[in-house]
Amino acid sequence: MPLYRDAAIVLRTHKLGEADRIVTLLSRGRGKVRAVAKGVRRTRSKFGARLEPGMVVDLQCYEGRNLDTVTQAESLASYGEAISRDYEAWTAANAMLETCDRLTEEGEPAVQQFVLLAGALSSLAGATHEAGLVLDSYLLRSMAIAGWAASFHDCARCGAEGPHRAFDVASGGAVCPVCRPPGCAAPAPQTLELMASLLTGDWAVADASETRHRREASKLASAHVHWHLERGVRSLRLVERV
Repeated sequence: MPLYRDAAIVLRTHKLGEADRIVTLLSRGRGKVRAVAKGVRRTRSKFGARLEPGMVVDLQCYEGRNLDTVTQAESLASYGEAISRDYEAWTAANAMLETCDRLTEEGEPAVQQFVLLAGALSSLAGATHEAGLVLDSYLLRSMAIAGWAASFHDCARCGAEGPHRAFDVASGGAVCPVCRPPGCAAPAPQTLELMASLLTGDWAVADASETRHRREASKLASAHVHWHLERGVRSLRLVERV
């Protein structure tokens, strides 16, 4: 069986038998991988704590027919302790991991998604920005990488130059008066400006935003994700917001 080594982020785990776990990871070079970590639930496991959700590891695996087998895992970045101290950051991290799991496919390289998620987890652990802003930025950017980039200025339907006040999730973002469907949202201009800054990484604008605009932006970002992923992201319902 081929042996490979790659950097990976643990997305989720499932119990298998009495002592093993199935670990779902996003690897830098191979995309999403599912592997068995044998004996990982035993007290004396040599790499049990390194294979928890949110951990960034240097992973060595044997490639299997259905599931790979973890043979070695060395920690590259341990964000768990820092993130778990802040409940808002912890719930945001869980939502990001689930979103990444939903957006990636096994065996398909996803380098951009890997780099984005690693950076977002690092930002949460370092408390670089407010956790809710980091989450919303991650959601908008990861959806853009997956092909569902939202428009916050020009009309998402006809391309008419903006800015436009209406926002329609089904249309893909801001819509002009001609394309505006009944019942769509009409967020504040500052909210759309905030969302545009989160998508492009303009943190000077994002950090200076007001709480009411952050809340409105969060609702729109979550709606954008739920609409395009159809079944939605369950962890988003549990996210603690300031």
